[in-house]
Amino acid sequence: MARLIDVRHLGRERVIGAYELDGVLVDPGPASTVDALAEVEPRALLLTHIHLDHAGAAGVLARHHPNLVVYVHERGAPHLVDPSRLLRSAERLYGEEMERLWGEVAPVPQENVRALSGGEEVEGFRVAYTPGHASHHVCYLHEETGDAYVGDMGGVRITPTEHTVAPTPPPDIDVEAWRSSLDTISGWSPRRLCLTHFGCVDDPPAQLDAVREALDRQIEMVERTGQREFEAWLRAGLPNEWAESFVQAAVPDQLYMGLERYLAKPSEGAAAK
Repeated sequence: MARLIDVRHLGRERVIGAYELDGVLVDPGPASTVDALAEVEPRALLLTHIHLDHAGAAGVLARHHPNLVVYVHERGAPHLVDPSRLLRSAERLYGEEMERLWGEVAPVPQENVRALSGGEEVEGFRVAYTPGHASHHVCYLHEETGDAYVGDMGGVRITPTEHTVAPTPPPDIDVEAWRSSLDTISGWSPRRLCLTHFGCVDDPPAQLDAVREALDRQIEMVERTGQREFEAWLRAGLPNEWAESFVQAAVPDQLYMGLERYLAKPSEGAAAK
């Protein structure tokens, strides 16, 4: 059984979770929280995608563990080796908050990186290419336990609550691809879904349906309201106890901007309606 490590991003509980199983670490989180992993001796990282809240610590961990093997989708691999373009993109969203939020984003040595395309079996996990949240997103199914590590594709749900938000930040949200990827995950018939934000879900079919419904609701709101109204609507639906954890994991203005960008693309936007 995997160990869930709450890295306590910005000191808050249940925002970002890393999973460790027999020396394999799935989505270590950002470098700003790497101290939370001090007791872990990883031999491999499985990255679902390269967004900084999931993979930002990869370079620092590779520095501390020179033999660390880092698995990532082939589209993300070049940005681990040279993160300059990734950082420029992130700076447009976060500006002067970059260091406080994410810490040092160090390059991963080329020799440590193993590029994936989907369909592989690595470290006891089956790999599937699952775009939608990001074009470089993959999910991992642990063959022995039946647990699926789904990054952001399984939505943001701060367990034990059932409320689910679809994380839809820019730049490359693709709702149609996301729906197809949910079918891919469902086809695994996983025992549990392990979410980065946050915790394990024991009813995968219901959770995957909740993500589909969240995407539909959020698209509808973006189509008929402005950003301020969307943010107010999203916040109003959050469970009070964990509202700030939700907002930190899925920043409302970014969710709006990602779907607005998606809907502005004629071929994709038309397909979503």
